[in-house]
Amino acid sequence: IILFLFLLNFRTTIITLTAIPLSLIISAIVFKMFDISINTLTLGGLAIAIGELVDDAIVDVENVYRRMKENWASEEPRPLLKVIYEASSEVRNSIVYATIIVVLVFIPLFYLQGIEGKIFAPLGIAYITSIVASLVVSLTLTPVLCSYMLSKKKHLAHINLAFWKKKEMGNEQWAMGNRQEAVGNRQLATGNEPGAVDAAHEDDSPLVKWLKKKDVKLLHWGLQRPKAIIAVAVALMILSVAVIPFFGTEFLPPFNEGSYTVNVLAPAGTSLDESNKLGTIAEKQILKVPEVALTSRRTGRAELDEHAEPPSYSEIDVTLNPGGRNKKIVLEEMRNNLSVLKGVTVNIGQPISHRLDHLLSGVRAQIAIKIFGNDLTTLRTTAEQLRTSISSVPGAVDVQVENQVMVPQLMVKIDRIALQRYGLQAGKVAEDIEVFYNGKVVSQVLDGQKTFDIVLRTDDSTRKNIDAIKNTQIATPDGSLIPLEQIAKVELENSISSVNHENTQRRIVVSANVQGRDLGSTVKEMQAKVKEELKLEEGYYLQWGGQFESQQSASRLITLLSIFSFGGIFLVLYSHFKSSRIVLQIMLNIPLALIGSVVAVMLTGGVFSIATMVGFITLTGIASRNGIMMISHYIHLVQHEGEEFGDKMIIRGSLERLVPVLMTALVAALALVPLTMDASASGKEILYPVATVILGGLVSSTLLDMIVTPVVFKQFGKKALDKYLAEQNKKDFD
Repeated sequence: IILFLFLLNFRTTIITLTAIPLSLIISAIVFKMFDISINTLTLGGLAIAIGELVDDAIVDVENVYRRMKENWASEEPRPLLKVIYEASSEVRNSIVYATIIVVLVFIPLFYLQGIEGKIFAPLGIAYITSIVASLVVSLTLTPVLCSYMLSKKKHLAHINLAFWKKKEMGNEQWAMGNRQEAVGNRQLATGNEPGAVDAAHEDDSPLVKWLKKKDVKLLHWGLQRPKAIIAVAVALMILSVAVIPFFGTEFLPPFNEGSYTVNVLAPAGTSLDESNKLGTIAEKQILKVPEVALTSRRTGRAELDEHAEPPSYSEIDVTLNPGGRNKKIVLEEMRNNLSVLKGVTVNIGQPISHRLDHLLSGVRAQIAIKIFGNDLTTLRTTAEQLRTSISSVPGAVDVQVENQVMVPQLMVKIDRIALQRYGLQAGKVAEDIEVFYNGKVVSQVLDGQKTFDIVLRTDDSTRKNIDAIKNTQIATPDGSLIPLEQIAKVELENSISSVNHENTQRRIVVSANVQGRDLGSTVKEMQAKVKEELKLEEGYYLQWGGQFESQQSASRLITLLSIFSFGGIFLVLYSHFKSSRIVLQIMLNIPLALIGSVVAVMLTGGVFSIATMVGFITLTGIASRNGIMMISHYIHLVQHEGEEFGDKMIIRGSLERLVPVLMTALVAALALVPLTMDASASGKEILYPVATVILGGLVSSTLLDMIVTPVVFKQFGKKALDKYLAEQNKKDFD
């Protein structure tokens, strides 16, 4: 519809639209060759790119169509194939360099590590593959289709239209109109002859005519006020950059899986029957929430299970009915209902999200604060202090310390001085004690195909009696027997049930989730509070892990690699234009696009995630395209069509690029609209922020590009253009 409204020609519309299915087919072939699957992420890359697949074809077809109309209006028309060839060649460099830039800006995605790399790399592969495929189509098939579908029939239609014009207007008026039409955009650029505007663009659609008239007025107004326009643009850029640090931050956008996983952990040693009762109460409390459709529960997991859990652990899967209240309200009510369970810890998450958290930090929570040190008691005390400190931070929920319970243990501490008196060895005594009480496999019994171990150990009644253990007879080298208590201290002590290590160091974890607030600001407030309230002993330190750590790591990596990508973009453009001034003016579109992206993020919650950064990366390539198209056409008019640098040339060039710029922007924007319709829809959580950022940036870069780029080129382009033309003339002379 957009293509037809701008061009009023079914054939140009059909030629342009062929780029979409052909690009997708080529992408599918590439996927098959490299064994890339069709999944939510690769489909997401294609969904983001689908509006841009016609961009190259639009630029090519529009330029060919415009040049053919000019050729038909001239008194001595040139051969059709030559016109098509020259028109395609005119925009070919712009198309190729724009695609190279798109590929360059996506390089950081392929260096992401961990989960974020697994998520966004397929999206980037799909996007780049389809964009490159659209470039191939525009360079090969599009000109061929133009030569077949925009040839004699269009020419005859034009002659027929000319005949009726001549009959109605009379010979003198028709001759005048013909001369005016031949003048074309040169007269339009002056903006002083309304009749000439109509005559030069009678074949334009009413929409294009209206847009060009408005653009002429805007350009005349802007070119007379260059300093004010540039000052406003710079102020908007600075303001948008200044706002970014105040955004909230997330690792990945919150998923909407339609179900939740509730972990209920009772104190260690809780029996299976008691844990089952607690689980039943928890299910009944959860089912009181109107949005909950059903629950299912597992209490404890077998020791041979990949994720073995004690009998004190229950995992409840909660399925929600579609629709209903906001998920934040549902979660809050669920937590309030479960607060009746005293003495247990509750952790609520989603199935996929829980597994992602577990992969990131080994803990099923968004935030994992690891405390490292040597003494187990000090670790436990510090962890409780830390839990108390962060529990009061707004947004922190499900705050808990890693489950470590004091359990009674039998301690046998050997007295080495006493061993020397009796001539005993510590290792031999320890081995004897282990055989007595833990047992030792001494042989096997065969029963058909089955084998049974023969274990040597003392009887159960002796193993459970501390007095009997103290009186265990130990043989000395001279054959006499002495009780164990004469050479060792035997006593019951309370000790921690499990000791966890990471990187050979003892550690304990305090975990938490975040609700009703962004992850980044919550963690920053936690860190400030912990720094103020918690004093760590020497040799003890904290490590903040989970999604927060991954978000910071990925952001640093993307930022660093983006700098190299921008450097690559500069070098690619410089290799063509040989002028840093021209290149910087083209790249000006990137901060212009940032303005709209920042506004889009603010309107959609003000939270900055890795998906948002991917949207900025994608937008960088798209925004550069318009700058390349506009400035390269200014250069073409001066270099090949005899225009002199000035307002007239800039207005003409801007008007001739107005239609392709608006068409590519509108087509790309409308293709993104379905991805931005429902932020909470399952499966769109990753694509929504990407599409929103691109959409906002497209709006600002397109609108500002129409006035800022011409004004900036007028102010700073003369010297750069003269240098470029001098080098080209020297090259042609050589």
